[in-house]
Amino acid sequence: ILSLIDGMEQYAKDQISSTTSLNRISVNSDPFIHKDGMSIRKDSVSILKFSNYEKLRSGMTYPAFSFLVHRQPKEISLKGDSAKIASYVTGIVGLRPDSLIAGRDFTSEDLSKKTAVAIATESLAKAIVKNDKVQEVVGKEIQAGNRKLTIVGVINVKYSQGPELFFPFTLLDEAELKTTLPVLLVESENIENVSKLKGEIETTLTKEFGAKHDFKITTNEFRVKQAEQGFFIFRVIMGLIVGISVVVGGIGVMNVLLISVTERTTEIGIRKAVGANRRDIILLFLSESITVSAFGSLIGLIFGTLFTMAAIPIVKALTKAPFQAAYTLNTFLIIGILAVIVGIIFGTYPAVRASRLDPVDAIRHE
Repeated sequence: ILSLIDGMEQYAKDQISSTTSLNRISVNSDPFIHKDGMSIRKDSVSILKFSNYEKLRSGMTYPAFSFLVHRQPKEISLKGDSAKIASYVTGIVGLRPDSLIAGRDFTSEDLSKKTAVAIATESLAKAIVKNDKVQEVVGKEIQAGNRKLTIVGVINVKYSQGPELFFPFTLLDEAELKTTLPVLLVESENIENVSKLKGEIETTLTKEFGAKHDFKITTNEFRVKQAEQGFFIFRVIMGLIVGISVVVGGIGVMNVLLISVTERTTEIGIRKAVGANRRDIILLFLSESITVSAFGSLIGLIFGTLFTMAAIPIVKALTKAPFQAAYTLNTFLIIGILAVIVGIIFGTYPAVRASRLDPVDAIRHE
């Protein structure tokens, strides 16, 4: 049950994260002063630059992917071709390398030397070459506004809003940054770390721009808390089901030991007659109780693992979901510790009852 709980929770988190971007944090420059229900434009506003991005990224201690974007809709065309293609033209730092289809990704040298290169999305590459052979676009020179760029790669990214051409963020000049304010997007690997990452970003921005900086940090924190509360309630309910199973198993262990005490009453009497004290009798039956519960847990663990292996294909077939049971070291440790605790708790009463038997009456018992 614990393995299924962990697997279901991880699957739920992955689904929620992928569909609602609960794990995303956005940092925007706010060019307005909000006062008395009115928004007044500021004379100047703080802008995120490449150097700020590097400091923000280095200040994040939790696993996350971040990228700085400056997106504008423009018409682009190939060199020597009068046909125009409507596309987003985006200066960026932090493209995902695993989304590469053809060519290469940006390098640190492209950013530092401000190389005039670009990477096209798959949809833009198909529009340029007018077929599905997107690799043919690599090496072509393209005009994007007043900027000439050479396409070096093709990617397929989930956050692209359509045909899009990416180029190194460092090519942008001060005027372009002021015209369209760049945005920092951070995607946490774990939903639970969103609030912590937000605090780290706030700390770095304060160091860079002062306490009264112009940046607005936006998250789906309310929905994150709702998701975390839902996961907590789910674990509590499933934990209660596991708890009921544990109590039933403990009662079974206690009944076995009570029967053992009854059947071995004469033996207990003889042991006490030859010098065994109450502590010795208690330890004897507690050790037996722990052994019974531990052995039972081992058998249950083996059959439980086999059951989950058989159940997962059925769940996948019924739900069409890529669901897996999670077998973790913590799960096995919890089961082992729980077995010992059950043995001690439910073995105490039979052990104490055995230790209180009178030696004379116990020996005469039939």
